Amino acid sequence: MLKKSLQCSGALGPHRMDYLEWGEARDGQPPLLCVHGLARNAYDFAVLGEALQQERWVIAPHIVGRGSSAWLSDPQHYAYPQYLADCKNLINSLGVTEVDWLGTSMGGIIGMMLAAEPDSRIRRLIINDVGPFIPLAALQRIAGYVGAQPIFLNIGEAERHLRGVYSGFGALTDTQWQAMAEHSTRQLPDGNFSLAYDPGIAGNLASVTADVAFWEVYDLITCPTLLLRGARSDILQAKTATEMTQRGPKAQLITIPGCGHAPSLMDLAQISLVRDFLDSPQRAALTLLQ
Repeated sequence: MLKKSLQCSGALGPHRMDYLEWGEARDGQPPLLCVHGLARNAYDFAVLGEALQQERWVIAPHIVGRGSSAWLSDPQHYAYPQYLADCKNLINSLGVTEVDWLGTSMGGIIGMMLAAEPDSRIRRLIINDVGPFIPLAALQRIAGYVGAQPIFLNIGEAERHLRGVYSGFGALTDTQWQAMAEHSTRQLPDGNFSLAYDPGIAGNLASVTADVAFWEVYDLITCPTLLLRGARSDILQAKTATEMTQRGPKAQLITIPGCGHAPSLMDLAQISLVRDFLDSPQRAALTLLQ
């Protein structure tokens, strides 16, 4: 795994976006861009990147305000126009004509928006547990913990917090939870620990007062699309997932048991679903995970 940085621009001036890289460029094969959820970071894809690095070039950015990337001076700019611009900048920097995209939650929304553009460079799209309709109650649940900035005396306390907040990720191993805690925290000058994101990222979410719907975006997507859904997800309701198989790109849907929002993609069976879709995009259907 390599750690790299990229200078991006915005209304507030330049800012740094860091990213992780596994594998290397391969002739005739686009890189796989993996983009995390609202309060997460690129290390969520470390297990997947390591599993695929012998066969694919995998890149995962820390979206601005998360992980080791820069924080913005004005939190109002933590919004999709900036995220889209930064991701396009990253794609341009790679010197490729197209990419495959895997996005969890917020990363899936960014992917849908990019895939809907007329000049989209996304060849294949994997959406992990999000859709073009999101209930207000689910958004309020997320706003309830993202808006807080707890202080921890040690990494163990942070791990216990993360196990509660992200129980929807599914059955992670103790080693995976420990790694998540290490990569999801930053040490403060007083020696305590806090979460590795700017609490300002929650500002725009807190202002949402109704269900969010953007079917008009989803209907513009034409690339092969795989939709993963946690069986207990409140962000991606079952009826929304079903409708996503019937309109727009008519996504292939796989529901993953034992997960809520969102499947971690750290399980080898889940990683195989990603690999199979990328390697066999024309298959009529994928085997349902039992």
